[in-house]
Order: sequence, then C-alpha cells, then structure tokens
Amino acid sequence: MAGLGTALPAKGKKKSKTPGTEALVVRDVDEEEDDEESDPTVDFSALAKKMGAGGMGGSLPPGLAKALQGKLDGLVGKSSGYIEGLPFKVRNAVKFMETLQSEHDDLEEKFLEEKRALEEKYAKLYEPLYTKRADVVAGRTVPPVQEGMEDDGKGEGEAEVAGVPDFWMVAMKNHEVLDEQITERDEPAMKFLADVKCETMHGEGEEEENGFKLSFHFLPNPYFDNSVLTKSYYMADDEDPILERAEGTEIQWKQGKNLTVKLMKKKSKKGGKNAKPIVKEEPCESFFNFFTPPKLPDEDDEIGDEEAEELTEIMEQDYEIGSILKDRIIPHAVDWFTGAALADEDSDDDEDDDEDDDEDDDEDEEEDEDEDDEEEFAIKPGKKGGIPKAAAQKELGSAPPEQPAECKQS
Repeated sequence: MAGLGTALPAKGKKKSKTPGTEALVVRDVDEEEDDEESDPTVDFSALAKKMGAGGMGGSLPPGLAKALQGKLDGLVGKSSGYIEGLPFKVRNAVKFMETLQSEHDDLEEKFLEEKRALEEKYAKLYEPLYTKRADVVAGRTVPPVQEGMEDDGKGEGEAEVAGVPDFWMVAMKNHEVLDEQITERDEPAMKFLADVKCETMHGEGEEEENGFKLSFHFLPNPYFDNSVLTKSYYMADDEDPILERAEGTEIQWKQGKNLTVKLMKKKSKKGGKNAKPIVKEEPCESFFNFFTPPKLPDEDDEIGDEEAEELTEIMEQDYEIGSILKDRIIPHAVDWFTGAALADEDSDDDEDDDEDDDEDDDEDEEEDEDEDDEEEFAIKPGKKGGIPKAAAQKELGSAPPEQPAECKQS
C-alpha cells in the first residue's frame, strides 16, 4: 500500500497524541537535560519511520503527510551539533561523500526523466491493444476463429451472446481483495461494466497533478445514470508514493437503486400499534463505496488516536484497491478472467513459502548443530584437559541430585 503518512492533532483541548511525534524532537549532544530554552532539532530517522518511508507499510496513514509536514516546517534545517563535533578528517570525508551524493542525485534525476518517457512510450503502445480488448468484450468486434479452436456447437439454439458477458466482474472477483469488495447486491450492476481504464497523471507545472485516474465505463443500466465512474489518486510527487488525496465520481443513483444504503424499517415510538414504521437509510457494504473515498483532515483539524487509526486503515485499503486495479487487473484482465493469473499468484506464494521454509530449515540446522555441540561437550568430561564430570553436568544444567551418604558408592 508504495511512503505515505502524517501526524494528526488530537481532539478537543488535549495535546497532540500522534504516536511517536515526541521522538522527532532531540537535543544537542552537549546540552544538559534540564536546559529547557534550547532549540529542538529533527531526528530524521524517526521522521522517515513516521512518514512510512519505503512503502505502504509505514506506521502512519497514506495521504496524511501534508499535515505532518506543516507541523515540522519549523524544525527542518536545525542542527543537532553532531556533525560539527566530529574530527576534521571525518567531516572532510562527509563533505566528499556529499559531492558524490550530488552526482548521484543528478543521475537519478536523469533516470526518472527517461523512466517517465519510457512509461509514456509504452502506454501509447498498450492503448490500441486495450481498445481492441474493449471492442471484443462489448461485442463490437467478433475475432476470427483462433488457432486450436473448434466450434463445438455450444450455445446453438440459445439467444446469441454478444461479446464476453461479465468479463470485468469475473476478472475482478477472481482477485481475493476485490472479491471481498463486490457484494452479492453489487453483482447485477457490475454486469454492466464494459471497460476499465487507467490514466497516469504527470504534473509539469504547479497546477498540474501527479497520480493516476481509474475510469469505469458502464453500459446503460437500471441503477445509475452515469456512463463513466472515475476514481483519482493525487500524489504529492510523481515518483514518491505520498498520497495527498483521493477523489471519486458522485454516483447519480436512480430512485430506490442506491446499492450503498439499505432501507431499514423501525417501529415508531409514538402512535401506538397503528403507527406507520419509520423508514431510514443506513450505509451498507458495497463496491460502489469505492467512489466515495474518506476525506482527509485539514492541517488545523484536531482528531484523536482512534479516529486517526481508523482513517489510516480505510485509506490504506482504498489505496491498495486502486493499486491492484492499476497494476494487476487492467494490464492482465484476460488472465484474471480465465484464472491463469491465479496460478501465477499461487506460484509466487509457493516461492515465498519455499524461501520461508529454507530459512526455517537453516535455523533448525543451526539449532541442531548447537545441540550437537552441547551433547559432545557433555560426554567428554573427566578426560585429561577437560573438566570434572559433575562440574560439566552442572555447567549444562543437568547435574544429578547429590546422593545421601549411605547411598554413595565407595
């Protein structure tokens, strides 16, 4: 769930309870602990952990980095005095490594530029293939009989089938994460899903956005009026996966067809037995909740630990779904429809399990070797150059209980 994160202020008059934010403040190494007037400095290793550096696995939620950044702006750039206190040769070596880092950063910038150009080049090459796939799924194109395929007569005498029915719904439900999102109530509406596309957003100017947009194209259906539902993920940077926010299409549901709510009837407390029941809408699980992502708090908003943790979990799950659609389902949709992708996933899981088993075996072998060493040591006491048998047994924790005097052997 690709470093994401932020610190959140606490509710009401309480102080900020963002986990670990206190660890971001350290004192100069030469300071006394009771010197309260010293300027705080930033522990960037702690900051990296809190920002979730290196992937979705960070301890803070995706898309909340902006709030944390605002709180840390006043701390960045202040020195702890550690570097200044190092010997000259060490500081000179560090200075030299900084020049190497500068050269590395220049090369990395060129790499990212070429990477983007390559991605854009192949996105254009992929597009005609996706268009042909969409035409086949919708029945606008009937492909010629493929090599190795023979007409076995199935479907004769039945209504003619156009395209590949339920293609996207089946492909998505074959992925375990997406399958959990698509409820039984959703399936009739998902049958009208004709195509799913992904567009990468590369921002050039200050007003341009980075990230990606998913587009779900639906045929006319009895559930909603929209022909296209979109979900956009806006990233703080084109390369660093720091999610700023997510936005979705507002679904124009037809009367009584909203799949994200259920109508609940409750007895009225007033009016006695003949009172009409009160009908209320209550939220329910649905894939279409995907298009209503949670809103991120403003920098000045104050929320508590539990609310922050809940928001973290929701946003991580939301980002994971978007990433699965972008990176797995859309590029390999037919493999997910046929189930071939499941075999690849199982193969990857088996390889991971094998690696884990190998590590466990290595650990077991090391433990066995340690036990062998102990056993070997235990059977050698009393020999010349060794230690007395009783002492050896006591050393190993297996010294026998001392026998009574009348039981001791002479």
